[in-house]
Amino acid sequence: MESPENLSGQEVGVEQDATPTLVDVDTALLLLGAGVTAITHPLLYVKLLIQVGHEPLPPTVGTTMFGRRVLYLPGFFSYAHHIVKVDGKRGLFRGLSPRIVSSAISTVVRSKVKQQVELLSKRDELQTSLRKVLKETSHEMIIQCLSRVATHPFHVMSVRCMAQFVGREVKYGGIFSCIVKIFKEEGVAGFYVGLIPHVAGEVLFLWFCNLLAHFINTYAVDESFTQASAIRSYTKFVMGIAVSALTYPFMLVADIMAVNNCGLAAGLPPHSPIFKSWLQCWNHLSHKDQLFRGSSFFFRRVPVTSWSSTEG
Repeated sequence: MESPENLSGQEVGVEQDATPTLVDVDTALLLLGAGVTAITHPLLYVKLLIQVGHEPLPPTVGTTMFGRRVLYLPGFFSYAHHIVKVDGKRGLFRGLSPRIVSSAISTVVRSKVKQQVELLSKRDELQTSLRKVLKETSHEMIIQCLSRVATHPFHVMSVRCMAQFVGREVKYGGIFSCIVKIFKEEGVAGFYVGLIPHVAGEVLFLWFCNLLAHFINTYAVDESFTQASAIRSYTKFVMGIAVSALTYPFMLVADIMAVNNCGLAAGLPPHSPIFKSWLQCWNHLSHKDQLFRGSSFFFRRVPVTSWSSTEG
């Protein structure tokens, strides 16, 4: 008959075995990240093609609820159907491999850096203090920047693989061939084109989102309100949606610069000017009123001008 001590030890051992280890958690996150990346890839593929200005389907004439005539550009489903028609269903997953690798590297880097940051930092007892928000946002910024530096080369590869749809090129294939091609033609710098606007947009997003959520939760949400805690839990999510719309131009410029002047039709005249810097690209898009190109998948419209002069 086993003693209580042995039974207790066995129970503890079972509990320890049942507790997921850090490796198990990282593996689960890697698999989940790969799955989400694969599922959402067609959305990002269509978005990228719209960002570089590729519009293979003609717009249709429609009217708004106020009776104003507009040109409706094809939405996601029409665009995706066109890609399937040209390349088949597998065509929707062009450039997926680099994105999966990027997702895996990002998960590992974030996990490792977060562990080190938590070890070096002390938790603030004032959970709602501005000091705590600044400290946590600084840590998030470090993690985000290191993750972006580590994954940006694969982002460039993925973007260029997808952009080949525009000119029907086969310049960029697998990950290894992409690495060799980019390094041979552009050197190490080629893997980091568009990095600055990408990092700038992500850093601004973090600071604006966290600070706005903090100030709203601290000064706008009344403690006497019965649903105050519930509102606070959703504030950051709502702020994230709003701020992401404001920082979208940085992501657009980053993706365009990743393709610009790399030998693909999508990044060369007459399809696109050759930009010397991301600021020049920003100014060009701003002048054309296209800083939010690709930010929407549906109800994409272009106002119809001078219809009376062109009709008839």
